[in-house]
Amino acid sequence: MTSPTLIEPPTAQAPGPIPPSQHRFADIIHRLEAGGSMLPDTPENLKQIIGIYKAYAVPMDFYWRDLLYIAEQVFLEPLPAFKYFLPQEYLDRPNTYAGDGSSLRVWRGAATAHPELLEFMETGETGAMPKLLHHLWHDRINMEFAEACMQAMFWHQGMGGKFNEYLDSEAYRANADRAIKAYFRNNPLMLGLHQVFPEMFLEKVKQLSYYANLGLFWEVMAPVFFEMSDLYDEGALTSVQQAMEFLVNGIFAVAGQPIYHQVQIAGEWFEIVPKAEGMTWLHEAALPYVEAVFYRGTPFRGTQSYNAQAHQIPENQADFHYGILYADLFPVGSAGIHPTLLMQDMLHFLPPYLEADYAVQRRGDHDKLIQLGVTFQRSMYNVTSAVLQALRAVLHHPLDDPDPDHLLANRRFFEEQMDRFLRPEARLDAIQDPNYR
Repeated sequence: MTSPTLIEPPTAQAPGPIPPSQHRFADIIHRLEAGGSMLPDTPENLKQIIGIYKAYAVPMDFYWRDLLYIAEQVFLEPLPAFKYFLPQEYLDRPNTYAGDGSSLRVWRGAATAHPELLEFMETGETGAMPKLLHHLWHDRINMEFAEACMQAMFWHQGMGGKFNEYLDSEAYRANADRAIKAYFRNNPLMLGLHQVFPEMFLEKVKQLSYYANLGLFWEVMAPVFFEMSDLYDEGALTSVQQAMEFLVNGIFAVAGQPIYHQVQIAGEWFEIVPKAEGMTWLHEAALPYVEAVFYRGTPFRGTQSYNAQAHQIPENQADFHYGILYADLFPVGSAGIHPTLLMQDMLHFLPPYLEADYAVQRRGDHDKLIQLGVTFQRSMYNVTSAVLQALRAVLHHPLDDPDPDHLLANRRFFEEQMDRFLRPEARLDAIQDPNYR
């Protein structure tokens, strides 16, 4: 993967032409202005984030394939009991950003499903047995986490780009209506329901379009994380800043890749969100994902009361603060809560160096899911830093711009972003401490 280098080398202090920031997070702002990350640049932090990127990428290779399978094939199945049973066709589906046939290759590995994923799907934790038994024993990849991320994007909506706006358009309604009628062409009961309640299936199709959106987003991120892990193993990634730069350059390399939704019905493909609409990976998928999942999220049942009289949930969606950047991993790390399902998925694919690190921390193996969650939180602050640096490059000015007014514009941008971490729930302070475990 090649793209322009957009992050300049760091300096030891705030840029000279402008005075130091007076913000509470001034040190972190100065680090960002020097081209760095919100996460301190230490060998331990680098080891943790790269290890967790690898552990995340393997289940993500399942997530994106199954999301597209549900959006394109399962579609409006009334009882989708087998939607998590990924067919061989989708396991073999070439990742657009890997393999020898890729025109925009990010990872040097194969384009088909990752070998570690295939091995786990075969044996799980309990040993080889029929797929249905693995499923009933819950010895499988937890797609419920992926669906929770999709639901957060679908529920918050309107967080940038034109995807949500298009879903309310007449063109989208016509495309969806065509696909709904084709899918139920031999089912007069469902066609009758669609005629009487035209919004019912339309709303479901809108949700399925978000399945496709998130699937196409993660189709990019899985090979990005695989490549970062390989580079680290080869000694080519030696700092947190280099890891962040790789993410920034990756963002710009794939920013214009299409976001679309198509469904196959009786061998015929129907376009729901056509590529011709010009939806792009950065604006219609990546930025809404970061806002919906990293920042806002949704309250986890059992940790917050949904009773309006309890006033534990903000009235305004923009004030939601349940994403990974704010999560308290101790109550969140409970059975059935979606991030815990992700931690359980990542547990199966930890590189040996992270396994060894967790074994000597706190409660050792008994504490491993919480350790995973904390490491994942650190890693997502680094991903968020890459997003902020990319936005700064697009919306504002180079970090080494000689014009003080331009540097002040960059400063205002970073300070506005840091304002979001002034909430007491934010973990920005915590990740500065190497003892945050």
